[in-house]
Amino acid sequence: MKIDLHTHILPERWPDLVEKFGYPGWVRLDHHAPCRAKMMIGDRVFREIEDNCWSPARRIEDCDRTGVSVQVLSTVPVLFSYWAKPADALELSRILNDHIAGVVRGQPSRFIGLGTVPLQDPDLACRELERCVRELGMPGIEIGTHVEPNTFTGRSEHWNLNEPALLPVFQTAERLGACIFVHPWDMVGKERMPKYWLPWLVGMPAETSLAICSMIFGGVFERVPKLRVAFAHGGGAFPFTLGRIEHGWKVRPDLCAVDCKVNPREYLARGDGRPARFWVDSLVHDADALRMLIRQFGESRVCLGSDYPFPLGEKEPGRLIASMHELGADVVDQLLGGAARALLGR
Repeated sequence: MKIDLHTHILPERWPDLVEKFGYPGWVRLDHHAPCRAKMMIGDRVFREIEDNCWSPARRIEDCDRTGVSVQVLSTVPVLFSYWAKPADALELSRILNDHIAGVVRGQPSRFIGLGTVPLQDPDLACRELERCVRELGMPGIEIGTHVEPNTFTGRSEHWNLNEPALLPVFQTAERLGACIFVHPWDMVGKERMPKYWLPWLVGMPAETSLAICSMIFGGVFERVPKLRVAFAHGGGAFPFTLGRIEHGWKVRPDLCAVDCKVNPREYLARGDGRPARFWVDSLVHDADALRMLIRQFGESRVCLGSDYPFPLGEKEPGRLIASMHELGADVVDQLLGGAARALLGR
């Protein structure tokens, strides 16, 4: 059974939010051709998409062709809208969450939904998280790797995931038994990488590593020990720079161990069989990289993830796993479905 943890969906249509809220920055869809649309921010094309981004029927056709049993649906990260007025971001979150819940209701054996919340206002985020779980039946939410400054609230600083203001969101998820899927967006250093698609190739892995290190060094896992968290794209750069991260923690505890005294390596799989403290997906596009993930995290903490339907994803979900013939059947079963079921509480 293949459970694809990492897929994105959006509604085919939603209100003109610039007109509704009275200020720019919101995403709209320009349906310029049959089965195609441009995601627009003002006059700028953010991305061109096809109907597999909104059509459940098209998604099921693709899943049947590639052997995917269940897709876990989450919004496209550019729609997080953490920059916006909190109440307006909440309204968009509710539109997106109700849409995903409706798709799941239409095909409950093929789809599982993750919600989105306005992280720029942790109180509103906690309330919407509770609605996602209790009213919409979702097992968790997707969040970004950070929350940028917000001129509407007067906050001038970035919030990384160790920000104390965000702790109630993690505590609410723990209390509800909800999982959190962390996806990079608004990539660090993007101003220096305008060419060659480098924000996606270089910035995204760095952004995810920043999020993981923020949660580790910030002591988030110690404060919410039962929280289930997964990070996209194989944990980004974190698994491959762990040696440097651990060495920094050892030689400069005055800088690295200020808020948490636990060695970062302690959060990964242990020799006694205990798996890692958090999950990652399998989307690394390289067999040696995936072998490293399995060794570092344990197969029960590496979930199949494809980033469907976007081009940086794995076109045939699970093909890399299937190509690694040395993996035993039990390991493959964990990678394709068991790890995701544990994360989702299913």
